Amino acid sequence: MYAVVRTGGKQVRMQQGESVRVEKLAGGVGDTIELADVLLVGGDALKVGAPVVEGAKVVGTITAQGRSPKITVFKMKRRKGYRRKYGHRQDYTEIRVDRIEA
Repeated sequence: MYAVVRTGGKQVRMQQGESVRVEKLAGGVGDTIELADVLLVGGDALKVGAPVVEGAKVVGTITAQGRSPKITVFKMKRRKGYRRKYGHRQDYTEIRVDRIEA
């Protein structure tokens, strides 16, 4: 069984037992988290929400709170002397999916 969940402005496919990295969510390592914005539940029978599946939720455990590797952003306009350089590190939360309730 799998589910498509909306979190952090993105849609993420989750399956029971796997670990997924999503945008940063509140909570500490070891906390249980429930994601209720379930858009689709698949498996034997497909349930599609309009826009969400009623009564469905994904329950998981936070396994890590961290930051992704740094990316470098460089902007330049040729022949104008314009150069800008900065970096960015995105915060993430890693979730282990314990169960999908449909």
